[in-house]
Amino acid sequence: MKFWIYGVNPVYEALRSSRCQIREIWFVGGRSSKGLDGIIRGAESKGVTIRKVERSRLDSLTKSAPHQGVGGLVDGLNYADLDEVLHRGDGEPLLLVLDGIEDPRNLGALIRTADACGVWAVIIPKDRAAGITPVVAKSSAGAVFHIPVVRVTNIPTTLRKIKEKGIWVIGATAEAETEVYRQDLKIPLAVVIGGEGKGMRPLVKRECNLLVSIPMRGKVNSLNASVAGAIILSEALRQREKPALS
Repeated sequence: MKFWIYGVNPVYEALRSSRCQIREIWFVGGRSSKGLDGIIRGAESKGVTIRKVERSRLDSLTKSAPHQGVGGLVDGLNYADLDEVLHRGDGEPLLLVLDGIEDPRNLGALIRTADACGVWAVIIPKDRAAGITPVVAKSSAGAVFHIPVVRVTNIPTTLRKIKEKGIWVIGATAEAETEVYRQDLKIPLAVVIGGEGKGMRPLVKRECNLLVSIPMRGKVNSLNASVAGAIILSEALRQREKPALS
């Protein structure tokens, strides 16, 4: 997979990543910052082609997205293999399964949270969902270059395969009676977050071992998908470092 990325953090993280190579970097002449200077030094040390360009060229390349004066051509970032992820073998598994996240900014935010919380891999469907794009790279602050992203044909089938490996599947839904803070998340775990608006599809929901909700006290009865995912993954991380609430 080859595509252009933009923004200081995504380009910097792509340079640091072992999962891809960055072939070329464009930066706007006359602009200097600690982050940009670090990118240029890192690119020079790796022999990456560096080009000083006019802002208009970078604006055109990124369709006027907030590029912060730098863009990079990434080569070799491919989707990960689920079997390889499941055979990782260190610690208790923690996976994030996304059932139809269509907004690339939500996908990027969830990938960023997953990386921060020690998730082994993010699993997404091939159809009717966002894939890895420059917007996802920017929204993830470059985390997409560090955490494996697995793309599968069928989420329910994938969940059955995950369960066969002894991994408990927990789905997030507002109507669930069990609150996430009362559930043991230290076990081998796959957290399922549904798509924007529709939530989890019925076939996906039926494959979950347990459904959990996030307690809320306001008048709005739902959370953005990326916020819900962040709350549950943060709780999983907290429990794995401290005893769960009784």
